[in-house]
Amino acid sequence: MKTSVYSTLTESEYLAFEAQSPVRNEFIASEIFAMTGASIQHKVIALNFTSALRSHLKETPCRALIEGVKLRLHEEQSYFYPDVMVTCENRPQELDSQQQTVEEPVVLIEITSLSTEAIDRREKLRAYLTLASLKEYLIVSQDHAQVEIYRRRGDIVWDIVTYEPGNIVEIASLELKISLNDIYFESGIALGKP
Repeated sequence: MKTSVYSTLTESEYLAFEAQSPVRNEFIASEIFAMTGASIQHKVIALNFTSALRSHLKETPCRALIEGVKLRLHEEQSYFYPDVMVTCENRPQELDSQQQTVEEPVVLIEITSLSTEAIDRREKLRAYLTLASLKEYLIVSQDHAQVEIYRRRGDIVWDIVTYEPGNIVEIASLELKISLNDIYFESGIALGKP
């Protein structure tokens, strides 16, 4: 009988592995999780959000970043690749020319699918809400028109606001209002009648 030994990785081992990996991997509790490819709807929704955010943040110290930039949760010793994030840090921390991380996001956006929704609502929600800098976490459906926002109120309280067709989504921390029509533009998602 052959047995295998289960071993975990350190942060530095993960970063070395990630630098060589042909696919992106998230790092949670000393374990690596490969990321699946995103659908066209997912990519269109992420692009729509990023375009609106970049335009809105143009004259501010904040900027929108899309999926290829890592989010480091120092206390959790974890790394994630949010679909979209906004940071007001001077510059992402450069690990080397290939890897960059953000540690103080203001807004995080995850676009869910059937295969990622549970993780976005459990592991990522729990981890993201520990970030002192985070003001809002958006969970956006790729399968139907719905945006759910976890919005910080005070030090430990989070309000949950759900937006559906006919609503204007408000990202309060950035003073940005965006319609669901704009979020789902060209995504193929039916919005129904407002």
